[in-house]
Amino acid sequence: MADLVPAETRAAWTAAGLCPGRDLYALFRDHVRAAPERDAVIDGAGVLGYAALDERVRRAGAALRVAGRGPADIIAVLLPNGRDAVIAELAIAAIGAVALPIPHTHGPRDVARLLRRSRAAALITAPETVATAGGLDGLQMWTPGTPPSEGIHSLGEAGDGDVRAFRPASVDPEAPARILISSGSESEPKMVAYSHNAMGGGRGNYVAALKRGSGPMRALVLVSLASSYGSLATSGIVARHGGTLVLLPRFDAAAALDAVERHRPTHLFGVPTMLWRMSECETGADLSSLDVVVSSAGPVHRHVRDACVRRFGMPPVNVYGSSDGVNCHTGRDPSRWEPGLAGVPDPRVARISVRDPEGRPLPPGRAGEIWALGPMTPLCYVAAPELDARHRAPGGWVRTGDLGRLDDGGTLWVLDRLKRIVIRGGIGISPAEVERALIGHPDIADVHCVPVHDADLGERMCACLAPRPGAGRPSPAALITYLLERDLDKRGLPERFLVLPELPLGPTGKVDVSALTSLAERAAVPADSAGQ
Repeated sequence: MADLVPAETRAAWTAAGLCPGRDLYALFRDHVRAAPERDAVIDGAGVLGYAALDERVRRAGAALRVAGRGPADIIAVLLPNGRDAVIAELAIAAIGAVALPIPHTHGPRDVARLLRRSRAAALITAPETVATAGGLDGLQMWTPGTPPSEGIHSLGEAGDGDVRAFRPASVDPEAPARILISSGSESEPKMVAYSHNAMGGGRGNYVAALKRGSGPMRALVLVSLASSYGSLATSGIVARHGGTLVLLPRFDAAAALDAVERHRPTHLFGVPTMLWRMSECETGADLSSLDVVVSSAGPVHRHVRDACVRRFGMPPVNVYGSSDGVNCHTGRDPSRWEPGLAGVPDPRVARISVRDPEGRPLPPGRAGEIWALGPMTPLCYVAAPELDARHRAPGGWVRTGDLGRLDDGGTLWVLDRLKRIVIRGGIGISPAEVERALIGHPDIADVHCVPVHDADLGERMCACLAPRPGAGRPSPAALITYLLERDLDKRGLPERFLVLPELPLGPTGKVDVSALTSLAERAAVPADSAGQ
């Protein structure tokens, strides 16, 4: 995994104090020594302090090492939110290996593809998912907290002598630490490699900018720790800043509100849909402990902002970011809200530049592609040199593929996502696979998928199609059956359909996406509808 950022640039960030110059496990150990009894993780199993968490991390690290795992290995993690996911990620860092957490939004086929493409040496997962996630030659299988069985290792299987003899690996801070997986803006999820410095430094600086007061952050993180957004939890909140994670195995609005009242977090991290559902959930939970509500993984629409003010007593901090290494948020002034407002870029995380198609910087007010470079910038894409060629520029700059502008005051405005994606409840869904499948239908001449607004989930995917001359109008139910027969993941299927005599075209002859989206908003029917 080559670093596409020049070494002298990385070194300058560390010299300026923007990166810690230490690996994630070493940073975590500082907090173990400083505050061994402080709460590290609170989940359904109770409270785990820093010293107790480290004891389990060292046992897991010893078990992995005895089984032959170590530096240069990629170890996948497929676990729900909870202490086991945190233990696994820290143990992988402690032996100098690279963590590949996989969000549960990816189905078995995607999981298998990711394991193959990454050449993962091992997978840590729950016992009930071993059968569906395994089956790859040479893949070592692990489970947390259960006794080892035939062909399956346990993170708790190391003997006391092995634990006492365990010494963490000496790790270069610029070595890869974690691979982030995109939520689906491409037809296949992208894998992006990050170093220890980028995770603890750049992403750690992003976390620090959200703090209020001098005490450690106490954060209810509702998004998957395996997601790009959730990656701030173990590396940023725990390892870099010594905070407390409050975790639920799955999102439920009432349970989340109850967790705020019982565990008194200072920070709440969710996607717009989660915050909207919590705001609409009628409970008498005491939410007074919250200092900051953070939203990412999708645009904050006005109704969500207003609902947060009403329910939490504050507007959310809106984060514009991605697994590719871009980050900008409204933390300096959360009350300032307008559509497209992304906030003032923080050079401690990532500098932002707006460029023309030839890569030349544009003056304030001019729209162009958003580029990013800073301590948070990743190393490279994994097993995808074509993505490096497309999305990385000289000097290590990340080309986001998003359209934006910087105003005279340095504020970033995101005007459009140039990458085609539907953001449903904070999860990105690529239309490409649906379009490829539908265009093969014998009765369909043309198809284009667009997002339609939804008050709850933010967006839903609508498949807009034109039948072939003389063909009948296929029903939504029949089209869903057709897609399922082609082994498409249910999570990525369209939920709305619009049948037109022909798709509207713009002056260049391409589909007029704006006109099509407007039509879909007015006339699309649900996928379970009997007809148009």
